[in-house]
Amino acid sequence: MTVYEELKARGLIAQVTNEEEISKMVNEGKAVFYIGFDPTADSLHVGHFMALCLMKRLQMAGNKPIALIGGGTGMIGDPSGRSDMRQMMTKETIEHNCECFKKQMSKFIDFSDDKALMVNNADWLLDLNYVELLREVGACFSVNNMLRAECYKQRMEKGLSFLEFNYMIMQSYDFYALYQKYGCNMQFGGDDQWSNMLGGTELIRKKLGKDAHAMTITLLLNSEGKKMGKTQSGAVWLDPEKTSPYDFYQYWRNVGDADVLKCLRMLTFLPLEQIDEMDKWEGSQLNTAKEILAYELTSLVHSREEAEKAQATARALFSGGGDSANMPTTRLSAEELSDGKIDILSLLVKSGLVPSKSEARRAVQQGGVEAGGEKVTDIAKSFDESELSGEGLVLKRGKKNYNRVVLG
Repeated sequence: MTVYEELKARGLIAQVTNEEEISKMVNEGKAVFYIGFDPTADSLHVGHFMALCLMKRLQMAGNKPIALIGGGTGMIGDPSGRSDMRQMMTKETIEHNCECFKKQMSKFIDFSDDKALMVNNADWLLDLNYVELLREVGACFSVNNMLRAECYKQRMEKGLSFLEFNYMIMQSYDFYALYQKYGCNMQFGGDDQWSNMLGGTELIRKKLGKDAHAMTITLLLNSEGKKMGKTQSGAVWLDPEKTSPYDFYQYWRNVGDADVLKCLRMLTFLPLEQIDEMDKWEGSQLNTAKEILAYELTSLVHSREEAEKAQATARALFSGGGDSANMPTTRLSAEELSDGKIDILSLLVKSGLVPSKSEARRAVQQGGVEAGGEKVTDIAKSFDESELSGEGLVLKRGKKNYNRVVLG
């Protein structure tokens, strides 16, 4: 099976501009490709995970990845898939987020010996003269075609700002700049980026008379058609300070039965033959498949050691033995207590088991909360310093969400 055939078999490819040419380049290790990452937070999240895995796969096959950090485009914000306008970020925040991305990407991509590049589009976008840009590329874009693009349709309903309207031109200019600077001949991205990517291939063709290619990656959706990577308390981050290795493991351990095989194919590096065998599994065997998925992905993002710890903790907790040593832990300061006490609703929010007090109240009233092994039914229940000291207090929401709260 060729590299490209494997990508198809894993369900990773959505749309391509020229399949024959793209498969030839990828299989022969001649693709110099880029994927863009806008630095809208100080950590990558599960939504970026598939792109990082694809870069790793293609690099292993001899192709050269370029990780493009959107220090320039991040000043504007991508309207794709959004019904509202993104918050504007300061230059300092963007630079900080870019640094965080670099550190995380290095776990997936080998940047040594010119095997891959990491570049920031701020290096060319922020120095552009507006009149010169209009003269250079303005005539290459049809406003009629741009307005038909899927990425603008949702925003058109509420009002598309001219600021956001420029995003496609900026992303297209990135491809144009990377083609000239580094011989970048291919762009990969999420399926919602198709219009922006075609803009880049067209700009290269019109300005340079050369062919460049685009391929979109299937979006990671669950069986209900919703994007994966979100929990009740927010995004699933790759930064262990924002989402602990245990919580990361648990996210994948809890995927739906209908999604586990798809995730194994798209995200892990297990042989397809092994995954195809799991296709016959059912009942309790699906739980084993979920454990395999959670272990493999936690190993990729955090390390084998962290994956083993997370797996051991989960197994101990759910067999009733409990393992608070490696459980996700929230530390409280004495200042966070009122008269030496703290109520259950505040504890649930501070531990990240729920996103808000209203959610906490609902969870308690529905009988889904335990503290110290006992069900909590009173929303006014509070705990004092003695109960939070030493080993701390183990909170449980639902069947699978634990957190140990410790004072000090």
